Formats: sequence, C-alpha cells, structure tokens
Amino acid sequence: MDKSAQRTQDEIDALYLMMLIRRFEERAAQQYQMGGKIGGFCHLYIGQEAVVAGSKYATRPGDYWITAYRDHGHALAKGTSPEACMAELFGKATGCSKGLGGSMHYFDKANGLLGGHAIVGSHVPLGTGLAFASKYKGEDRVTLCYMGDGAINIGGFHEGMNLAGLYKVPCIFICENNYFSMGTHLARSNPLKAIVDRAQGYNMAGTIIDGMDFRTVREELGKVVDTVRKSLEPHFVEMRTYRYRGHSMSDPATYRTKEELDKYKELDPIAKLSTQLIDEKKLTKAAYDEMDAKAKKVTADAVKFADESPLPPVEAIYDYTFV
Repeated sequence: MDKSAQRTQDEIDALYLMMLIRRFEERAAQQYQMGGKIGGFCHLYIGQEAVVAGSKYATRPGDYWITAYRDHGHALAKGTSPEACMAELFGKATGCSKGLGGSMHYFDKANGLLGGHAIVGSHVPLGTGLAFASKYKGEDRVTLCYMGDGAINIGGFHEGMNLAGLYKVPCIFICENNYFSMGTHLARSNPLKAIVDRAQGYNMAGTIIDGMDFRTVREELGKVVDTVRKSLEPHFVEMRTYRYRGHSMSDPATYRTKEELDKYKELDPIAKLSTQLIDEKKLTKAAYDEMDAKAKKVTADAVKFADESPLPPVEAIYDYTFV
C-alpha cells in the first residue's frame, strides 16, 4: 500500500475509533442510568475523541500513555478491548483492572496504558517518572501524560513539570483543555491568557493544538512527538477540546448555555472527519453507516460480555494490598 492509500486507510480507521469511543460512552451512560451495574463515578469522553484518535496515529504502539480519570477513550485508543473496558465498569473479573479499579482506574500494561488515576494531578509526576525511566534505559520511547485543565493548579502538576524540565525527559504533557474544571470555567480558576504559558516556568517548549480536529491533532502532535523523541526533552501541549456531557454522570451541566453547546457541536470531531472523507470521495455514506452499525454492535456485545462475566472473588481484595 502506498503512502497516500495508507494515510486514507488510517483516517478511516481513526474515524471508526472515534465512533467506537462515542458509542461506548453512550452505552456506559445508559448502563449507569439503569442503576446497580456501575459503581462509583463515571466520566464520559464524548466530544474529545479526536484527541486520542490523533494521538494514536502520532505515536508508536510502544510509547507510554498515562492519564486521569476520564480514561475510557484513552484505553480504547491504546488497544484495550471494549469487552475489557465495559467489564471493568461493571466491576467484573474480566475487566482491564480485574474489576478492582472501575471507571477511573483503567490499566493495560501490555498496550502501554499506565492508568487511569482518580486523584487530580497525582499522575503527572508518574508521567515524568516513566519518561525518566525510558531515558535512563536508553529506550526509544516517549511518554504522553494527559490531564484536564483543572490539574494545572495542583501541586503534583508543578512538581512533575519542574522535574521534567530539570532532568530533560522525553515526556509530552497534554492538557486536554475542555474549559471546565468540574463546573468551574477556566476563566474563573486560571489567571493566564493561555494554559500553554505554564510551560515557560519550567524552561519547556509549548504548543497549542486544536483538539476538535483529527487531522490537526495527528499532524501537529506528530511534530511534537518527533521532536521529543530526538531531543529527549519535555514538551507541554494545550489541546483545546470540549466535552458535550457534564463533568460526570451526576452533573447536569446547567452552568453552560445552549448557545455554547450549539457552537461546539458544530465542531463535532466525528462529523468533521466523516464529512471531509465523504467530500473527498474516500468514504461513502453507506460505508459510514456500516461503521456506525458495527460500533453499536461491538459496544452492545461488550455489555453482554460484561453482564455474563463473573465478579472477582471476595478474597481478591487482598491480592494487591501491600500493608
């Protein structure tokens, strides 16, 4: 397959990935609302799909990813199966964290996903540590450390960024700026004109990327990844995106106006990429509908798998207890 054909196929595959994430999250919301199936919090990724889809095609399979609690999309993009993802939501033994972590603690070591971390900003020093380990071992690997805009005011963020800047490690800190820390707008919690300006305090390069456009994420983040892989120095990315649902399933998001929602729904990353591909005659509407039907079936099958999977044995609660 030549480069042009491969690029087209990658975009079609990325479109399906985004559709899969969207349908998975819709299924998760449905199952959560039924009551009794999903315990704890559940944070949906609807609207932000282009960030992880673009990241997948800007990186290599061996690169590490680490993220916060809105992690379902990251796991699916990294290669975790929908069945293992849904089973984890249901607290089943077949889940990606053996049913012990739930929505906020997805792990998939085999595919390079090192969490899913529920405490805001707590994983940023871990991302620095992963990158330090890669550099120390001489591995050709970069680490992508994702966080929300609320994390940039947390102590762990500053500590992780400071050490990364000091020790020059190949870590890309990606702030998925969806403009709301729970229900607090960015303008009420951050004095900077742009989040990316935080990078200056750590002598670190910074880049702003439109996180609502798959092609932009793939190209611009790809450049950052290439630079970091060669230089072994950190980089901060402000990925401007938007979530269409509330902070979590318990949040009705009444702090947003209809006009704001309508504005961002016009920027829907799935609609944008599908329109581009159809207009360029690289995809038919029929093929798009088939992909959507497949995504719906795959996620429905994942629910069935999770329903039929066993719960962890009670004694498993001690398996990962050290003290």
